[in-house]
Order: sequence, then structure tokens, then C-alpha cells
Amino acid sequence: MFESAHIDEAVAWRRDLHRHPELGFQEERTSKLIAGLLEGWGWQVQTGLAQTGVVARLGEGNRSVGLRADIDALPIEEATGLAHASTHPGMMHACGHDGHTAMLLLAARQMATDGVTGGNVTLIFQPAEENDGGARVMIEDGLFRQFPCDMIFGIHNWPGLAPGRLVARDGEMMAAFAIFEITIEGRGGHAAMPEQSDGVVAAAARMAAALQELPARRLSPLVPGVVSVTQIHTGSAFNVCPDRAVVRGTARWFQPQAGDEIEARLSEVIQGIAAAHGCRASIDYQRRYPATINSVDEAALARRVGGAMGLDTGEAGPSMASEDFAFMLNEKPGAYIWLGAARAGDNPGLHSPHFDFNDDVLPTGAEFWVRLVRQVLSG
Repeated sequence: MFESAHIDEAVAWRRDLHRHPELGFQEERTSKLIAGLLEGWGWQVQTGLAQTGVVARLGEGNRSVGLRADIDALPIEEATGLAHASTHPGMMHACGHDGHTAMLLLAARQMATDGVTGGNVTLIFQPAEENDGGARVMIEDGLFRQFPCDMIFGIHNWPGLAPGRLVARDGEMMAAFAIFEITIEGRGGHAAMPEQSDGVVAAAARMAAALQELPARRLSPLVPGVVSVTQIHTGSAFNVCPDRAVVRGTARWFQPQAGDEIEARLSEVIQGIAAAHGCRASIDYQRRYPATINSVDEAALARRVGGAMGLDTGEAGPSMASEDFAFMLNEKPGAYIWLGAARAGDNPGLHSPHFDFNDDVLPTGAEFWVRLVRQVLSG
């Protein structure tokens, strides 16, 4: 479907983006590159939604399909040692958003060459997927008011699946998530006389253990839920019992009642443990992303298109990771899709400092986008 020179150029875009990662709402260079390419191919381009988002449209008619790629990087120090490794200290494309962007650009170039008939296609290059909810901000800024879409699709590379695999589940794909920060306070004192201070560190340790067991004790074994304590910050010396500790982590779930139960019981657990150790505890609990739930018809459409390409579209279980594409699926019918992208041999996972997008799957994802648009608009 694609000229080899165009595939090579898409790989070059991807590696250029990898060398120049930008964090959420700061993707200025990335957005400029995207907009310049799209305008050069004849797309109608708008910039500025969610600060650094880029939206482009091609075609005429009332029927419309939206395709989304995320463009932000992560605050991770890269450890790949590659020639195209990040040149920005403390930042890297450890989730493959550079590949998602290049994939959609390759498809956009082909669609501009072939033309779009039967309706229009909207490309959404979204900032700040990692933690900051760029999808929600784009919607609040008028994304679907300005660019109406009948349905919306997103692709994520999935190194846990072999190339040639495509997964679009009916219903649950990825979990909802929340973050929490617990502050524990009490009397500090000398480590040789712990009876003269409160058990701030002991309380933090007990909370870390108890919270991670909470879903198993409070939710049915048939209802998914995860609480992970990821940080404990306290103390400054070997011989000092500190007067303050901070415990941070995440909670994840699919069913709304499970999310409510986790939040309520989490608060009960921390208050009980704090009281038992003579301490005070407060919690800042923030629900960030809803669950990513595919529409049945659109997921089936994605599987049909993948199957026509010869891809294996067999079932796979959902992931407890989270994705802000959920906000778009709350607004429009659509599907979130995993594209197999495992590497032979060493195959670092997403968010690893050793991760690098598998360029071999760029043309596969781009072909899927082109075929999906044709299928939707011809229907």
C-alpha cells in the first residue's frame, strides 16, 4: 500500500520525535512538525486545542470518522543507548507515542494522495495522555463541537502481543484510575526512645501493606480492582523518629461500584491505622480517568478490518492500565485498539527506560487506519 520511500520517511519522523520528546501540554515542536506535514499534504489543520493539540480534516459530507494519536512523552531518563535516543535529559518516549504519531501521519499522507470520499476523516493528535487528561481538555475546548465525529478510534502499540496481532475487545479494554496521597503526622523524637514519639513510620508501613490487600478483602474475586502503593517519603536521619510521612499510590477498577468501594474503604483503613499508632492522617484522593470501554459495533468493525488485512484478531484479556481515550469513548461510540508490537529477543515493556517503539509495525498500523476509513465511509 505504501511506497518504501514513504515508510522510510515515516521511520525518520518517528526517530526524530523520539530524539526530541516533550511532556504533556509542552509538545510545541511536535505539534509544529505534525501541522506542517499535514498542511503540506492538503489537510485543513487547526492547532491550539488543549494548548498543543493538532486537529486535521479531509473530505466532504456528513459522515465522519475520527482517528486519534497521542503525542506526549514521559518524565523518564532514557537508557536505550540508541543512536536516536532522547536528547532531552529526564524525558523519553517510553510508551510509543512517537510511533503512534508517525503511524497516523503515514496514513494521512496516503489518504491525501488517494482522496477521501463518502464523508470526512478527522485526525486528532492529542497532547498530555500521560496522567494529565489531554483528551478531556480537548473535549472541553470544543473538539467534537468543532469537528463532529460519528465514531472515534485510537491505537496503542502493545509489546505484550506479537506483530500481526490486533485486539479490539467488546466492552472493557482498560481500567479507570485514581491517585492518592496520604499525609501522616504525629510526634517525632529520638530513635533510642520511640515511646516518646508517635509511630509515623510504622503507620506508613502498615498502610502500604494493608492498602494493597484491600481489593482482595473488600471486592468479590470476580470484580477486578488494584491498589498499588508506589511511594513512601519520610525521615532524614538514622537516629530520628520523624513526625511526618507521605504515602502515594494509585487505585484501578472497571465497575463504578468497585471504584466507590475502594475509595470509601481506603479512607477507613488509613484512619484506623493512624489512630492505632497515635497519629493523624489525611488523604487527597483524585479520580483521574474513567474506564476505557469499547462500543460493541465499532470493536467488531475494527476486528473485521484487521482480519481482512490478515491480522490475528483473537480475544485477549483487558488491562488494568489506564488511558484517557476513555473520555472520548464517553462522548462518542468507538474502539480502542492494541496493535501487537513485540520485538524479537529483548522486549522491554511500556514505560521502561529501555523501551523503543518497534518500527516494523508502522506500516501495519497505517494500513489499518487507511482501510478503516474506507470501510466506514463506504458504509
